[in-house]
Amino acid sequence: MPLIRQIFIALLAIGALTFPAFANAEETLALNTPLANEIAPEFLPSAEDVRIELIPESELTQEANISEASVPEVNQVASDLWPRIRSGFAMRDVDSKLVARHEKWYASRPDYVERMTDRARRYLYFITEEVERRGMPSEIALLPMIESAFNPGAYSRSRASGIWQFMPSTGKLFGMQQNWWYDGRRNVISATNGALDYLQNLHDMFGNWELALAAYNCGEGGVKRAQARNRRRGLPVNYTSLKLPKETRNYVPKLLAIKNIISNPASFDLTLPAIPNKPYFAAVTTTKHIDVKLAAELADISIEEFTALNPAHNRPVILHDSNDLVLLPIEKMETFRTNLESYDKPLVSWQSYQPKKGERLDKLAPRFGLSVENLKSVNGLTSRGNISTGQTLLVPVNGEEAETEFETFNMNLAADDRSFGIKHRVRRGDTLGGLARRYHVSVTKLKQWNGPLKIIRIGQTIRVRPA
Repeated sequence: MPLIRQIFIALLAIGALTFPAFANAEETLALNTPLANEIAPEFLPSAEDVRIELIPESELTQEANISEASVPEVNQVASDLWPRIRSGFAMRDVDSKLVARHEKWYASRPDYVERMTDRARRYLYFITEEVERRGMPSEIALLPMIESAFNPGAYSRSRASGIWQFMPSTGKLFGMQQNWWYDGRRNVISATNGALDYLQNLHDMFGNWELALAAYNCGEGGVKRAQARNRRRGLPVNYTSLKLPKETRNYVPKLLAIKNIISNPASFDLTLPAIPNKPYFAAVTTTKHIDVKLAAELADISIEEFTALNPAHNRPVILHDSNDLVLLPIEKMETFRTNLESYDKPLVSWQSYQPKKGERLDKLAPRFGLSVENLKSVNGLTSRGNISTGQTLLVPVNGEEAETEFETFNMNLAADDRSFGIKHRVRRGDTLGGLARRYHVSVTKLKQWNGPLKIIRIGQTIRVRPA
């Protein structure tokens, strides 16, 4: 056993080593928590106020369950992650028309498979580690491919979010904080742990992975009711014998199709990009707020890369008390540390402002260099109201609007990743401001994507997300 690991396990045994805990169900905040209750008064930290603690990806697990025996020998041997995943396949093969149909669907869309597997490279090592540590079949690590195509901002019509597509209520049940600032369902670590906890509970409940996966898709109540119907008729209660919703009947076959493609991509005329069998990210913890944009700049990564690793943040400022962990590519950790230590300016460019009740927003916005639309978008206000209710607002520190308009990180991208983007058919009551908030874009962007768009009409189709 390597010396470092011996020390690590010894520290765990005596309780000397701890990790930041994720919010539990009792601590979960309600949606739309008033901003006044979210912003700490000391909103302008400097670099010297920030404590940085590096946490390797391989240690982002529950300490009580870490064991050397849970990691197969292939973990230390293979340089590519795909052979390691293949070696852990344990679900039974099913030769069915549904599996073949989904294999054909993926095989006919090589560009889609390439995008999906390229996104997976950031998360798949961590997920595979967790799946193996729990003794689960490695097919489970591929489940985000059919849930979200590994799109961290995926958002379904039923309000499921993140790569594991948690519904709001289920996310809260597994300790995922959801409020105006932050959505833990899109946090890669907490959502992965929550999803695997849920799947293990379902496996214990139903006794096999096919039924557990079906219950993950449609709920344990739906599976139990289907089994009860079959029992009354004297029919089998296994997955293939149950009358389940169409989506659920396709759920396991779709995962098995993905498994078969990963097992032998060449037989489907597909090529999988290599994914290194090593951690992609590590975590830093801070004790003060910091701008999202600044954090990305200090790590010398693009805002797109930062967003992909930290998609849970809804606002331009990361609150240290909303989520202590910020994920960064592991090779950029030292860059971030060095740049932060030498940074001598404020870490945030946004501040809290307490307006008077009844104050007009169209008079207030110009004082901070904001358009009314951007002020409302940043603060999640309705487009129709122009009078302040007294709610604390988030505004620029220096009274100048950012060079690029802020858009919240929850991009609400469709889970099917259609290449033509997302369009919306205008309904009664829709407004440009309302659609901008719903799809988390600016009004300016909507006008830019749809030409000279001044007013919208019922029945009109407008683009709300580019391809």
